[in-house]
Amino acid sequence: MRLRSLLLLSALWAGPTGAVEIDGRVGADEWREARHVQAFVQTQPLTQAPATLPTEAWVMATPEGLAVAFRNVQPRDVEWTRQKVQRDFSEQVDRVNLMVDFDGDGRTGYNFTVASTGGVADAVITNEREFNDDWDGRWSHAVHEEGDAWTVEMLIPWYIAPMRSGSDGTRRITLQLDRVVGSTGERVAWPGASFERPRYLSDFAPIDIPVYSQSLLAITPYVSGLHDLVGNASDLEGGVDLFWKPNGQFQLTATLNPDFGQVESDDLVINFSATETFVSDKRPFFTENQGIFGFTTPSDYSQLLYTRRVGGPADDGDGAGDIDAAVKLNGSFGAAKYGVFLADESGDAGRTFGALRLVRDFDNQNLGAMLTRVERPFLDREATVLGVDHNWRPTERVSVESRLIGSDIDMAGEESRDSGATVFVNFEMDDAWRQQWLAMHFGDALQLNDFGYLSRNDLNYAHWQVQRRFADQPAGSRFQSTDWRARISGTDNDHGLRLQRQFRLSREGRLRDGSFEYAQVNINGGGFEDRLTRGNGALAVPGNFNAYYEYDRPRQGNWAWEMSAEAFSGGLEGNDAVGVAAEFEPTYFFSDALSASVGIEYLQRPDWLVWQRDNLIGSFEQRSAGLSAGLEWLVDERQELRVKLQAIGLDADLRQAYRVAANGQAVASSDPVDDFSVRTLGFQVRYRYELAPLSYLYIVYGRGGYEGQPFSEAPFDLVEDSFRLRDDEQLLVKLSYRFEI
Repeated sequence: MRLRSLLLLSALWAGPTGAVEIDGRVGADEWREARHVQAFVQTQPLTQAPATLPTEAWVMATPEGLAVAFRNVQPRDVEWTRQKVQRDFSEQVDRVNLMVDFDGDGRTGYNFTVASTGGVADAVITNEREFNDDWDGRWSHAVHEEGDAWTVEMLIPWYIAPMRSGSDGTRRITLQLDRVVGSTGERVAWPGASFERPRYLSDFAPIDIPVYSQSLLAITPYVSGLHDLVGNASDLEGGVDLFWKPNGQFQLTATLNPDFGQVESDDLVINFSATETFVSDKRPFFTENQGIFGFTTPSDYSQLLYTRRVGGPADDGDGAGDIDAAVKLNGSFGAAKYGVFLADESGDAGRTFGALRLVRDFDNQNLGAMLTRVERPFLDREATVLGVDHNWRPTERVSVESRLIGSDIDMAGEESRDSGATVFVNFEMDDAWRQQWLAMHFGDALQLNDFGYLSRNDLNYAHWQVQRRFADQPAGSRFQSTDWRARISGTDNDHGLRLQRQFRLSREGRLRDGSFEYAQVNINGGGFEDRLTRGNGALAVPGNFNAYYEYDRPRQGNWAWEMSAEAFSGGLEGNDAVGVAAEFEPTYFFSDALSASVGIEYLQRPDWLVWQRDNLIGSFEQRSAGLSAGLEWLVDERQELRVKLQAIGLDADLRQAYRVAANGQAVASSDPVDDFSVRTLGFQVRYRYELAPLSYLYIVYGRGGYEGQPFSEAPFDLVEDSFRLRDDEQLLVKLSYRFEI
């Protein structure tokens, strides 16, 4: 496949041309010297069969940037999706994608998406197939309709990302072009790489282009005014972000007094577990070209640099840390790439963060190292973490990812050191069969969460998984493709205590109408829950199960909807008590630009274990209800109005209090433990006006609150009562403008 792609590119390449006008109209003259691509094949379903709808594209390097054009034939008997979408949309609409790795080493890629109605999305691709849409880049696009086809032109400037210098006037990049038909979900691409496979970035088509370089200095000052309607107080803030790229091999991003913004609203979460909730970051400085710092492990969301730590909850417990300044350097020298990250918070409880990243690519492998350090003077604590990551592709079918991590913590003069390691092997076999092996070890004193994120340490985990894809379904089937997976896994802590043995069976299905379906069953053996009591004993728990089903249907007519349902057991009752959960969220489209959604969720858990203190736990019957609602109005190409509401009510009725004995058994206790209930609210109205690319005016009204009560109440009553909460209520106006030099 790779050789065929290279031969095709060599035959089509005629050399660079001048500037193109990005107006959506693919003129024969302006694209005559471009590489013309027509060999699109199906990647959803992953049959590698020729595209069912004619699709062609053009690619060429110009002094202004990488230029790409698509022409997508779509007869009128194939429904056109006319839905307007916001930036970084996820809706199932007609769209095209350019995925490009500017260094061609399979380390970091960039995804640029354009919908048929003109909406855009962009994302960073790391670890072969992990997409993160927090980043917003500055690039040009245009869409045009002509008869039974729609065309797209894109221009990706060379300053969009750091990239190597090339040699002898030539730079090798790799890329993929693809198209999605919204009404059917069919995806066609060139080359036929798929993110449903373990390797994705590494399978892009390599092309050689002339070396172009652009310099850019962008300064984005902001000013925001906030009025607290509860405390009747006002605050005025200002700051600036700076982006400087003098050439392709060096890039500097800096910020002074960055704004948390309050323009994005995180989803509400009620968390009584010992595991921290992971939250993504939308602040521009912390998302700009962050891909070089991507050091993750297969453990959920784990990473050595978790930017939400910077400006997160202060060490003295008094609100969030106040960031004075931060700076980030990205660049390359020869075949190696580097990144430097520094941030400093003000005040006695302020922290200092630092990170150094180095990566080096070889023919069929790449090697990297990352060093982080955090100084926390208020806690008299210094944390240093070193990680080494190695990605190896010994054959076209086998990929191996390995990580080594060590932490060194100095807390008030007492030093603690420990290590961790992961190995992840994927093997793609004949006839769409795949195997996967994963092993993870995290020592009980390994600590990453001063700057990184690790859901838990003190862990040894291994699994073996076998998968079979059925991509070529019969013509009468409602499915385009299905993917079955079976997994066996074992989890112990680092002291040899059995936590879990599990068998998992799952099926993922993509339907011919563009819908998505997923079902999963887990059968869990008995073991111990060693985190519940926060270090005051491990609790023996019996075997249990959970069965989950999810169905998402994209817009058809005026309606779209998604739903999920789950049955599960657990707690001390095991399989003797079964709980249920369900969620349903329909969306109604008043027009292509205006939609409203309402979601309802309900959960009933018959035996919910909640820690109280030391080795005392309570077994509760939990009932919770949630209401979500939203309105999205894309007024025009520059204006949008968004309304978002979330309310959760949780009720817990005590069944029995227990003490956890030394042998792990739960012993009934007469210690007083109360019923309790929780209600929480989040409400935001946000208006955004785009003054210029990456320059915005925001007007945001927000209100929210959280309240716990030492008595029970019906969950739907709690949801209703949550509308009276008013812990926070504020009006924010923020203006930012990007000046480019």
